[in-house]
Amino acid sequence: MYTRVDDLGWKQSNAFKKAFSVDVPIEFIGVWDTVNSVGLIPRRLPFTTSNTIVRTFRHAVSLDERRAKFKANLWNRPTPQEAALGVDGQKPDAPPVARRQTELKKRKPTRENTLRAMETKYSGAADRPTDIEEVWFAGCHCDVGGGSVDNDTPHSLARIALRWMIRECFKADSGITFISDDLRRLGLDPANLYPYVLPRPPALPVAGAQIQHIPSPETQKLQNFANVDNLVQVDKSEEEHEILDALSPIYDQLSLKWGWWVLELIPVKQRYQKSDNTWESSHAWNLGQGRFIPKQKKSVIKVHRSVKIRMEAQYPDGTKYIPKASFATALARGNLQWVD
Repeated sequence: MYTRVDDLGWKQSNAFKKAFSVDVPIEFIGVWDTVNSVGLIPRRLPFTTSNTIVRTFRHAVSLDERRAKFKANLWNRPTPQEAALGVDGQKPDAPPVARRQTELKKRKPTRENTLRAMETKYSGAADRPTDIEEVWFAGCHCDVGGGSVDNDTPHSLARIALRWMIRECFKADSGITFISDDLRRLGLDPANLYPYVLPRPPALPVAGAQIQHIPSPETQKLQNFANVDNLVQVDKSEEEHEILDALSPIYDQLSLKWGWWVLELIPVKQRYQKSDNTWESSHAWNLGQGRFIPKQKKSVIKVHRSVKIRMEAQYPDGTKYIPKASFATALARGNLQWVD
């Protein structure tokens, strides 16, 4: 039933959902670098992109991930076809232009368009638009979401995205509770988060600081052992932690594990959503290229301020950090926003 993509399959899936499921509104979803990484042949199941019950969505996205099967899976916005279709008989948010409707009718229906249109048709109506914010961070997939270093490593790029996500939980009044001592160990002052989230002070100057390379396993163990006592002491401000974390190494798996290059030489499907919310897709060799950041010409691209800190610093050999995913177009057009 759930694998059928025709109208009957969708009707059966929707009937099953209504009979045995309860729609539960989701207050807050926070994710770290969600990617399309499963399987060589793309597959979709019903109701996997239905976002109408999510009230607040936050996404920390990697600027430096390069692997072909780790392309960023950004928030899906309704296409013109879906907006024209409406949701369960509800009126669409904005009526499409008549000429646009005529153009859409002339288009040959594709499997992807049919899937997305049916999902919109059989999804529940939202009581309010989802509050969406996706912010780009320095580092690869495991640098942003965690996992590239041991848990007892005192500083890493993942701590930056984690602090940002925790602050967003408080700003959204999500009701999620945290242990104060753990917040302090991470470099957060609970008094700055509750009962009101206070604005962050400006970032500290880099002052000639150097970006760190990946240490040897033996060196890393010695550093972790030497910093055990510091893990339970709050002797630095969040801004001081931010500097140390922003200069931490990037763990690029294409450089560390050459087996990943097999997939770089196989044509894989790449797809992204354009400024008009339609989808662009193609098959191509990735060959270790950086990610593509869409909608830079017409939309605001949000990048965390720690990226700017890292760009202002330099490696020991004097070279500068350049993100693998370019946001030069957004910067040139004034569409780049640095986020705290």
